Amino acid sequence: MRRTAKTVILSLCFTLILTACSNSPTGRSQLLLFSGDQMANLGQRSFEEMKQTQPISEDKAVTAYVQCVTEAILKVVPPQSDFSEWEVVVFDSEQVNAFALPGGKVGVYTGLLDVAETPDQLAAVIGHEIGHVLSEHSNERLSRSQLAALGLTITGMSLSDSPHAAMAMAGLGLGVQVGILLPYNRAQESESDKIGLQLMHQAGFNPSASVDLWRNMAKASDGAPPELLSTHPSPDTRIKALETGITRLPDIPHRMATGCQRPSKS
Repeated sequence: MRRTAKTVILSLCFTLILTACSNSPTGRSQLLLFSGDQMANLGQRSFEEMKQTQPISEDKAVTAYVQCVTEAILKVVPPQSDFSEWEVVVFDSEQVNAFALPGGKVGVYTGLLDVAETPDQLAAVIGHEIGHVLSEHSNERLSRSQLAALGLTITGMSLSDSPHAAMAMAGLGLGVQVGILLPYNRAQESESDKIGLQLMHQAGFNPSASVDLWRNMAKASDGAPPELLSTHPSPDTRIKALETGITRLPDIPHRMATGCQRPSKS
C-alpha cells in the first residue's frame, strides 16, 4: 500500500515538473506550479494585510518622491497580463528595505532612504524589486517549496520503518533548505539585479548608482550572514556583477531626465 502511494506521488511529481517548466526573462529555467492570477491574488491580499498592520508614511513629500522614481521605472515596464495597475506605498519604518509583490504591489520603507541617498540609487532598488515580479520569482520560490515538501513526504514514507527516521528527516530538511531553496534565491537576486539595471538605465537613471547603493548597503550590513547561507549575494559579489553588467548596457541617445527630486531632510 505504501509502495503504491509512493509510486503515485512520484508520477504526479514527474508530471508537474514536465508541465510547469518555464524560462525567466534572462533565459534561466524555472518551475512554476501556480497561475499568474493565483499569484496576483496572493500578492494583493498580502499587501492589503500589510497596509492594515504596518504604519504608512504621512510625509507627502517622501511619498511623492518614491512614487516619482517608481513611476519612471514603470514607464519602461511592459503591461502585465495578470493585473492592470501598480500600487506604491511608503511604510513608516526604520527598516532598510523595499519589496514588490505579484499583482503589482510595491512597498518601500522610509529607512531605505537613509541608504539609497539619491534618486538613481533608489531607482536601483525599485528596479531590482520589480525585476522579481517580472521574473515570477515568488511563484518559483513557492513552487519549489511545495515540491520540496512533497519530496520530504515521500522520503518520510520510505523511512517510516527505520529507527533513524527522525535524524534522517532532520538532515534532509537542512539539505533541502541549503541545497535547493537558498541557491535558487541567490540566483533570483542576481537575476533581479540584471533586470533592475536594465530598467533603471532605460528609464533615464544612472546605472552606476547601483554600485554606489551596494557600497552603502555593505556599510550598513555589519554582521550579515555569510554568502553561503544567505539568500542574497555578498555585496562584493553583487558589485562586481553590476560593474560587469553596466559595461554591457546599450547606449541610449537623447536620454530624458526623470525630474525626481529627493526631499530635503527635516
